[in-house]
Parts: sequence; structure tokens; C-alpha cells
Amino acid sequence: MSNNQNNYPYRPIEVLLVEDSPSDANLTIREFSKAKIANKLYWVENGEDAMDYLHGRGEFIDVARPDLILLDLNLPGMDGREVLAEVKADIDLKQIPIVILTTSTDEEDVLRSYNLNANCYVSKPIDIHEFMLAVQRINEFWLTTVKLPHN
Repeated sequence: MSNNQNNYPYRPIEVLLVEDSPSDANLTIREFSKAKIANKLYWVENGEDAMDYLHGRGEFIDVARPDLILLDLNLPGMDGREVLAEVKADIDLKQIPIVILTTSTDEEDVLRSYNLNANCYVSKPIDIHEFMLAVQRINEFWLTTVKLPHN
């Protein structure tokens, strides 16, 4: 029995993708769908929708709470840094692991993300094949190796 089955024997893993680029979101969704484990990936395009999703507001009433968040930093409106800070400051949400998945390679963004308690920081490669490989590695590590908290 795989680690994932031991962690989640009766339900799929819920993943929230917060990404404003439809092409990057579609590649991420495609790579996650190739996984051999059951999971559900939900996509929102901005920080405001991410917070509504996490709090079950508006169109996101009765959505499942995510086990993992994939978060872009450079979002329109409420950016990923603000989302990260708000989630990690919320007593009910702070234990949800957040993977920063962004184009930024700025050392200040890396440091600030970790200071705001991001669980890891991945810079999106420009090359499409390298990007797909990075998403596969995130999938393999976070959804098969790591024991996620049961929400």
C-alpha cells in the first residue's frame, strides 16, 4: 500500500491551484491528472477568489477544504504574497501546506515567502518541458511522499 493510501484511504487529496495564467494552469492540471493517485485539483485565477474558496464564500459555498495549495505570487488584485500572509495568519487555515509556484526568481520573494511560512518555493521554468517536470516533482513529493494533515 502506498504512503498516499495510508494517509487518505477513503478520499482523494484536494488541491487548490491559485494561478492567473490559463496556459500555466492548464499544464499544471494536465500533469496532476496524470498521477496514479486519486486527487482533485480546483483552479482559481486570483487572490480574492482563493480567499473566498478557503472561507467557503460566494460561489464556493460547500467546497472541500484543500489539503494543499499551489500559489502563484504575481496575481492581479490581491497578490500571492497577501494570500500567503492571510492564510498563515488564520488559525483555521494555517496548517494547509502552501507551495509557491511562480515565475519569480527574486531572492527577496523567496525570503519573504519563507518568512511568511510558505512550505516550499518553486520557480517556474521557462521551458515547457522543464515546467511539466517541475509540476510532476511537486505532485510526486507532496501527494505521495509527504503526510498531509487531514482537514
